[in-house]
Amino acid sequence: MENKLQELTRKIYSEGVEKASQEAAIILENARKEAEELSKNARKEADEIVKKAQQNAEEIQRNAQSEIRMSSKQAVSALRQQIASLITANVVDTPVKEVISDKAFVGDLIRKALENFDNNAALVLPKADEKALEQYFGSRLSQVMNAGVAVSFDEKIKGGFKIGPKDKSYLISFTDEDFTGFFRSFMRPRTINLLFGE
Repeated sequence: MENKLQELTRKIYSEGVEKASQEAAIILENARKEAEELSKNARKEADEIVKKAQQNAEEIQRNAQSEIRMSSKQAVSALRQQIASLITANVVDTPVKEVISDKAFVGDLIRKALENFDNNAALVLPKADEKALEQYFGSRLSQVMNAGVAVSFDEKIKGGFKIGPKDKSYLISFTDEDFTGFFRSFMRPRTINLLFGE
């Protein structure tokens, strides 16, 4: 009986160990499969993160290159404009100042402008040139004023003159700034075309 009991105990022990081994193998297999699945998901997620990072980097690079191209075009355009402005200023400013400082030329312009206002005009001249204009016009200035033309002098005008009706509802400006601005706007496109072929 003791033998049977021992044999039964050994049999139960063997069956328990075998069953535990089988369960352990199943648990290990399940853990291995779960670890593989987690590893596979982690790799897939890491690949997606890397792919998104590469896409973001490529987009940032494209945007940066686009910004650089646009900025360089703007810089070149601004530089061309500045070069054209400097050349135009050198070509226009000195001759215009010389012409506007020519009292005979300005006097002729004033005379022609007054003819169109039938002595119902307001004439505004540069304050700095008051004495020189009085000497140039001499008695003619008095005749002009006696004929009904209102003559005044303005410190803001550096050269040239302004003319309009006596009520000064408008004034037509023939100042050095006006002539300079006109000729600069006229010359600028030609200068750019001459320099850059545009």
